[in-house]
Amino acid sequence: MKPSQPSVPDIKPRTPVVNFDREQFDSTHRVFAVEQVAPIVGMSPAFVRRVTGQADLLSPRDVLALLDQDAFRETYIPRSRILSFLQNDATRRSEQVVVAPNPETWDVRLGNALDLAAAIPTSSVQCVVTSTPYWGMRVYEDMQSVVWADGDVCPYGHEQTPEGFVRHTVEMLVAMSRVLTDDGSIWWNVMDTFMTRTQIRGNAAEALRAMQGKDSKRWHDHASRRYSAGHAFLKDGEQCLIPQMIAERASRAGLYVKTVITWAKRSSMPEPQNSRVSRNLEYVLHLAKQRTPKFFREPYLDTPAEFGGRNNGWETEKLSDVWTLNTSVGGKGHGAQFPVALPGRCIALTTEPGDLVLDPFVGSGTSGIAALHHQCRFIGIDASQTYLAIAKERLTDLDR
Repeated sequence: MKPSQPSVPDIKPRTPVVNFDREQFDSTHRVFAVEQVAPIVGMSPAFVRRVTGQADLLSPRDVLALLDQDAFRETYIPRSRILSFLQNDATRRSEQVVVAPNPETWDVRLGNALDLAAAIPTSSVQCVVTSTPYWGMRVYEDMQSVVWADGDVCPYGHEQTPEGFVRHTVEMLVAMSRVLTDDGSIWWNVMDTFMTRTQIRGNAAEALRAMQGKDSKRWHDHASRRYSAGHAFLKDGEQCLIPQMIAERASRAGLYVKTVITWAKRSSMPEPQNSRVSRNLEYVLHLAKQRTPKFFREPYLDTPAEFGGRNNGWETEKLSDVWTLNTSVGGKGHGAQFPVALPGRCIALTTEPGDLVLDPFVGSGTSGIAALHHQCRFIGIDASQTYLAIAKERLTDLDR
């Protein structure tokens, strides 16, 4: 059954207090594959085998032994729910929507990225590149609730805690890794959030007007608000460190963290605060399934700056982990586009003509424009019919 359309919620952090009931699993006789368990408990298959002494199949008692290790860290399912998840995983996602897996040029589809990615053939995508919703910062059009593996039901980005957002992100990354080729790359653009009371704005222009003192709305006039009290340890005004948590958990789930890239933006919205420096950067996580993914340095110098090449005057000839790229003006009806140069660079560095590129949060289609410029095929997914219509119009214009 598909989740109902959500009303836009307030975000009020309440870290649950949960006790792990070990006894309910003592009489269970199911077994689980090592490869199935490893990304959930955040340990390599080799380490799992060393702890349990089992080569292929694990009993519930084996899984409990893993959860008692000092090395255990949560990836995308809380410790208290891992065995329940393993027992119910086979029937958790029975409905799948068919997506065209091999478009001749491009294809965009409406729906939940998790469900649609499940219908894409294994190891068929060379490059995943996207800019996801950021946690608790924006209300997007046509938001849809998602049923997540940790038991949450909410739109992506509207979790009650940053840990929930990190869990859902890592669940998404695990789903993306299944469709990724062995030498493929995932490029994941994400920004951090401060744990503080704030209105959740509908678009970048609205946020800018508020920061300039031009917004007359009061706190309760906004459709959605983010509070700060109620978290287990994060204090009001503290930075959440979301990109770092995602990178660590992605590593534990089996992906290689190749580089955490800093996107140094040449312009950004002002932040009216007096207790810390203003932020002028975002992060791009470069993830892969193996140590040596397909990678080409030459396009950095050979590609026009608009589509990801060196930004002359700001970047040196050395391709480093600091990228100085212009921000998008937020046009085409979308308040949070990333510039074409960002996905353009990611695609240029890790694909060849004819490769398949996937954006699971395609928005207004910027990544598709970059993919087609680099002669790649493209699949875009988005939960918003409004933004998908814009993406289709932009990509269709390129065919004319």
